[in-house]
Amino acid sequence: MTTLKTCKPENMYDNVHIRQAAAFLADYASLLSGCGATCIRIEKNTCRMADAFGLGSDISIMPTHVYISVWGKDATDTCVAVRKTAGSGISFNLNARLSRLSWEVADNHLDISTAVERFERIRKTKPTDKWEVLILTSLANASFCRLFGGDATAMLIVLASTLAGYRLKQIMLEDKRDVRLTFLCASFFSAVLSAGGHIFNISATPEIALGTSVLYLIPGVPYINSVSDILYRHYLCAFSRFADAVVLTACLSAGLCAGMLILGLEWF
Repeated sequence: MTTLKTCKPENMYDNVHIRQAAAFLADYASLLSGCGATCIRIEKNTCRMADAFGLGSDISIMPTHVYISVWGKDATDTCVAVRKTAGSGISFNLNARLSRLSWEVADNHLDISTAVERFERIRKTKPTDKWEVLILTSLANASFCRLFGGDATAMLIVLASTLAGYRLKQIMLEDKRDVRLTFLCASFFSAVLSAGGHIFNISATPEIALGTSVLYLIPGVPYINSVSDILYRHYLCAFSRFADAVVLTACLSAGLCAGMLILGLEWF
């Protein structure tokens, strides 16, 4: 009687290794893109880890998706993973943790399972407390008012209007409202409240209070990232980020102008 033996392909482990690496790197790049990293950072961090795993890699970053190609040393087995950009919101803390992970993988020669375990812990990182963000944002915006020459009363007006406007922004985003509508409403709310300096003559610099009351809505990170992406020839992402930033800027400007128009303030 002849016994049939099932032969295990020699490259089976390599295929599993490549697939695991591709899935992990795609998830990593997706989250890094979603938390506000530039394309060059995503590219370098991802390829750094692929090199540490002993694999070749290539990455294509689109405005809403990332594509990762991973292959073995002999270039015969290739795996492509596609992920939609994670909607985590801009987070410098998450950005820094993910970048640190890429260096840990490269410097300490971590295997894929260990890297995935640490990545999952990072992904579960809780965002900064919303009340802390609210207070710090309001204080920062009041400081901007002082920086542009506003007096103490104008700073208090900006502090109060930012507290109200930013809280409205948080509530609307938590309710899954459209981000453009959110920016318009928050800007309008802050502008109407800060116009109190004009209406009640309680500040020597009411125009500065009004002008700086909506600065917390300026999408600075997308503007900066778009410039970086242009420099490193990621033109599609650069245009997408710049267009998003321009639209949000137009929305906050419309809210500010609507507030001034309703209250009958002079534009010039």
